[in-house]
Amino acid sequence: MSKTHSSISAGAKLKAALKAEKPLQVVGAINAYCAIMAKKTGFRCLYVSGAGVANASYGMPDLGITNLDDVLIDVMRITDATSLPILVDVDTGFGDAFGIARTVKEMEKVGVAAIHIEDQVADKRCGHRPNKALVEKEEMCDRIKAAIDARTDSDFIIMARTDALASEGLDSSIARMKAYVAAGADMIFAEAVTELNQYKKISEAINVPILANITEFGKTPMFTVDELKGAGVSLVLYPLSAFRAMNAAALNVYKTLRKEGSQKNILSAMQTRDELYKFLDYEKYEKKLDQLFAKKHL
Repeated sequence: MSKTHSSISAGAKLKAALKAEKPLQVVGAINAYCAIMAKKTGFRCLYVSGAGVANASYGMPDLGITNLDDVLIDVMRITDATSLPILVDVDTGFGDAFGIARTVKEMEKVGVAAIHIEDQVADKRCGHRPNKALVEKEEMCDRIKAAIDARTDSDFIIMARTDALASEGLDSSIARMKAYVAAGADMIFAEAVTELNQYKKISEAINVPILANITEFGKTPMFTVDELKGAGVSLVLYPLSAFRAMNAAALNVYKTLRKEGSQKNILSAMQTRDELYKFLDYEKYEKKLDQLFAKKHL
C-alpha cells in the first residue's frame, strides 16, 4: 500500500520535534523495520549512521569505504517506511564541493531532514578510534558553504561535526565550532566528548543547537537525558544501540542452533510472529487484498 506523507518538509518536522521535546532523543534505525518500531515506540526523530550502513549493509568497517549511493539505498528504504524526520551521517560529504552539493541534493530529494558533515580527512575513521586526522578549519568551512549553497529547502538542516576534541582539546574545538557556525552550520555535533562540563562550555559558547552522541563502548560516558539537558544539549543521539543489541541476540541464536540443534530454548528472546505482524500492520494489508480481489474468492 502506498504511504502518504505530510506536505510539511522533513527539515521543518525536525525543527518542530526540537520544540516539542527538549532535549530531542534521536535514535538509530538500521533498516526500515527498525524505523517503524522506533516510531511506534514514540521517538520523534531517526538517524542513519554511516558506520551502520558500512557494518550492517556491506560488512565493512567505518573507514570511508562506502559512498553516497550506498547510504542512499538504506535511507530511501527508511524514508519510504516512515514519515519521521531523519538525520543522516554523510561522513566528509562524499567528494569536493560538487560532490557535497550532489549529496545535499540527493538527500533532500529522498526526504531527509538533516545531514551531518565532519571535519576529518577523506580517509576518515570512526569518531571513537585513535589516530583521527582533521582538515584545516578553513577547508571544513568550505565544505559547509558548499552544502548550504546546494540546498533548495531553507529548512533542510546542515549539521557540522567536529572530531577536534580528541587531538586539539576543548578550546580549539570550540574555535572550530564557532567558525563552522559562522560559515552557516545550523547545528553542531561535538564528537567523543568525555565530560559533562565540556558540553556545558560548548553550549555556552555556541548559539545553535548542540548534539551529544551517546554511543556505547566509546569515549563518551552514558550521560542521561536530564544530565545533558542541564548541560545545554539540544539533541541526544543513540546511533547504533538497537543494532548492537540485535547483533548480540543474533549471535546467541546462531550459537544455540549449532550447539543444541534447536531454537526451542531461546524462543523467549525472540519477537513473536504476532508482534512482527502488529508493527507491520499486516492485517491492514490483508484487508486491502480482500477488498481488491473479493470476487475471486466467491
